[in-house]
Amino acid sequence: MATTAGSRELFTDGVRAVLHNWPVLQIAVDNGFGGVYGQQKADWMVNVIQQYFHDNADLQQCEVEDFIAELMDQEFDTVVDDGSLPQVSLSLLQVFSQWQQGALQQLSCTINTHNKTQRAKVTAPPTESSEESDEEAQVMDCEDSSPSASRTHPPPPPPPPCQDEEDGWTVVRRKK
Repeated sequence: MATTAGSRELFTDGVRAVLHNWPVLQIAVDNGFGGVYGQQKADWMVNVIQQYFHDNADLQQCEVEDFIAELMDQEFDTVVDDGSLPQVSLSLLQVFSQWQQGALQQLSCTINTHNKTQRAKVTAPPTESSEESDEEAQVMDCEDSSPSASRTHPPPPPPPPCQDEEDGWTVVRRKK
């Protein structure tokens, strides 16, 4: 295992590169999910995760995913459900494996690749003008007026608006 201070710093840089290019963390920091100190929390996460790898031998991908998910939930009040957590965990495991094997040149290339990745940009969807909305509605009306096989059968009756489930919860559904 590589143990020099310089190589450990290289591993920390690898963790930083993976996390700082992760759109979920970027969005959480940019939108203040972690409070006023969101950026400091993101930097702190880098150190916590790299220490987690050093303290635990033979980590599995699911363990890393669970650890990061817990950090995101506790520090940023964010539940990661976009499917990116396995990819981030796998990237971190790859960085750690390269560091552990002493493949520092390969690790440097991996870090450079992550650093060259463009930061995710979150933009509000463009607002439609009323003319565009009307045109789309007309197109939809034309499409809806065409006969189709599914119209020959009446739609199923809607479920009742409220149902008591077996576990004591009441499910409220919207009327259609």
